[in-house]
Formats: sequence, C-alpha cells, structure tokens
Amino acid sequence: MKLRKLLSLKQWSHILRNTWQYVISPQVAIPDKLLFTVPVLLYWILPDLMPFMPIDDIGVTMLLMGWFVARMERKYPDLKAKR
Repeated sequence: MKLRKLLSLKQWSHILRNTWQYVISPQVAIPDKLLFTVPVLLYWILPDLMPFMPIDDIGVTMLLMGWFVARMERKYPDLKAKR
C-alpha cells in the first residue's frame, strides 16, 4: 500500500467496511476468513509471544485488514462488483 493510500480516510473506510463484508459473506471460503481472523485474534490474545515488537494491537489489525481486503478483492472480484 502506498503512503498516500495509507493516510487516506477514504481508503480506510473502504477497508473497514469491506473487511466486515468479506468476513460475514457466505461466498467467501472459511479458510480465507481464517487467514485474517486467526492471526488477529492470536495477536490480541497472546501479545507476549512477540515482546520486542513495538507495534500496537490496533496497528497490526489495521495492516492485516488492508492485506485481507486487497487479497479478497483479487480472489473474489464478483463480490466487489455487488457493492
């Protein structure tokens, strides 16, 4: 993600909205949903596994959300067109 997109409120509203839509969508395969939810939940529950990482839980979640939405938009382009 480019720096301009990283700082864009429009981009983050797109990411926040679409993350939830992909997670609850019945057309998205469960393994694809788990690629996002498991790492996020593990990082929120077990942050002591990486004690020297100075990244906050929300920062990690937002980076994973950006990656997840970009991946789902490439893998499921027909879902993106419906919105």
